[in-house]
Amino acid sequence: MVEFDAIKQSLANYAQPLLEMGDSLDLANKKDRVEELDKTMEEPGFWDNPEKSTAIVQESKHLKDVIERYEKLCADREDMLMLIEIAEEENDTDMVPEVQESYDEFCSEYEAIRIETLLCGEYDKDNAILTLHAGAGGTESCDWASMLCRMYQRWAEKRGFQVEMLDFLDGDEAGYKSVTLQINGENAYGYLKSEHGVHRLVRISPFNAAGKRQTSFVSCDVMPDIEEDLDIEIADDDIRIDTYRSSGAGGQHINKTSSAIRITHYPTGIVVQCQNERSQHMNKDKAMQMLKAKLFILKQQEQQEKANGIRGESKEIGWGSQIRSYVMQPYTMVKDHRTNEEISNVQGVMDGNIDPFINAYLAWITKTNH
Repeated sequence: MVEFDAIKQSLANYAQPLLEMGDSLDLANKKDRVEELDKTMEEPGFWDNPEKSTAIVQESKHLKDVIERYEKLCADREDMLMLIEIAEEENDTDMVPEVQESYDEFCSEYEAIRIETLLCGEYDKDNAILTLHAGAGGTESCDWASMLCRMYQRWAEKRGFQVEMLDFLDGDEAGYKSVTLQINGENAYGYLKSEHGVHRLVRISPFNAAGKRQTSFVSCDVMPDIEEDLDIEIADDDIRIDTYRSSGAGGQHINKTSSAIRITHYPTGIVVQCQNERSQHMNKDKAMQMLKAKLFILKQQEQQEKANGIRGESKEIGWGSQIRSYVMQPYTMVKDHRTNEEISNVQGVMDGNIDPFINAYLAWITKTNH
């Protein structure tokens, strides 16, 4: 049958790429590491240090998940080929939809794993801290910042990632002047580093009484949440620490205390803010951690003599600097200007469907760096 022949040929074409994917995943060393961790977990007193033991259990689970996903992918390919053989022998055309559905799922999972093999940067596995700043466009830009904030929250939820709002500053009429999210999940930074840059919106603004089309901009800064204690010296004279009242809802405690922290680093102009934690002390610790991570990345960029390294280029939030445009009128289109990836379903993108842009970026940046 023609349908089965086409799928069989496609599955045959996946044989070599699957072998190469196995090499990229370094499965042999992963299996050795799992055995090593399993032996460690069997040792007496393993749970005496809960923090260390939890980290080992998590590492083991992650490695096993990677191995199982790959092995299942290979097994699914073999199962499909066998199913096609049986269907052809029995001339069973009713099997076509089932095989087609299995094939589509196989292709989707293959692509998802392939993209993950591209996440090999030093901090790709880490959680991400994402900050949005409203730019040119006034209230419209503040509203655009809140729309992007929701988009990233929806994307994270679909992946099962956890989202914390570390800081925000409300717009005068609507939305946010700035907002900082921490997105926790495996490879969160590796995926979201693609979002660094200026995002441009074109629509008929609900804040424009004349009903004219308006263009607004929001900059997105993404950095890894580096948990280890970084060897970064910060002189007291180089920073200013301000306290202010948290701007969110939170009852009497939040209204009466200035627990939010803003740290300004004079030599670089970097500003970090945190108001999410329960105490001023905890907010200060988190803000210092963020500042150290930013300075560490900046130092790496300078060493690599790369202005567009991990953090990406800093550009003015305005015309001509956007990485992606979201057009809602007179037509609907979201286009990434680096990869030329386009999606006409703007609402789908705003509901968190940004994986096509992320995947295209990862493939593009990997090709660019080789």
